[in-house]
Order: sequence, then structure tokens, then C-alpha cells
Amino acid sequence: MRTFRVSRVGYPKGVLAIYDNGGKTIDRYTVVYTPWELDGVPVFPYVGMSGAPFHPQGFGQHGELVGIRPVRGPGERVIAFSDLPEDCQKLVRSDLAS
Repeated sequence: MRTFRVSRVGYPKGVLAIYDNGGKTIDRYTVVYTPWELDGVPVFPYVGMSGAPFHPQGFGQHGELVGIRPVRGPGERVIAFSDLPEDCQKLVRSDLAS
């Protein structure tokens, strides 16, 4: 499997990139995880979430893109793990532990 460059130093092992759209949508934050392979094609798991993914009115949803790495969209910026709200960090740590 080919290697993919991590966008920022200091991300937890298993995190490829973290994007923030500044609150333009409910899924403000996107965390892209290290891909795995399916028949030689990379599968990129990710989670999109609001600043309060565990709140009843918050948002946190996982997905996968096959063969296509999620990239920073228009108006999004790459952020540090420490810039994520605490509940978002908690969700990412939970994902990485499973």
C-alpha cells in the first residue's frame, strides 16, 4: 500500500488530516483517518462532526471514500488536533482506540 502524507505534525497516530469549514455547515469538522486497502484500492475512513458530536442536537457521522482521499474543500482550513473542541477530540480518540 502506498503511503499518504500526514497534513500536520502532532496529529494522533492514525489521523491523516483535520479540516474546519468555519461553521458553514453542521458538519463543521472533518477528520480523515489513515486508509486501508480493498483489492489494492485505498479506502479513506473519515468522520464529519459539529463542535458537540455527543449532544442530542449535535452531529457526528462516519463515512468512507473508496479510491479518493477527502481533501480540503473551498473555504476549509487545515487545523491542529488541539484546535478541535474537546468532545471532537474525545470522539477521535474513541475511534482510534477501536
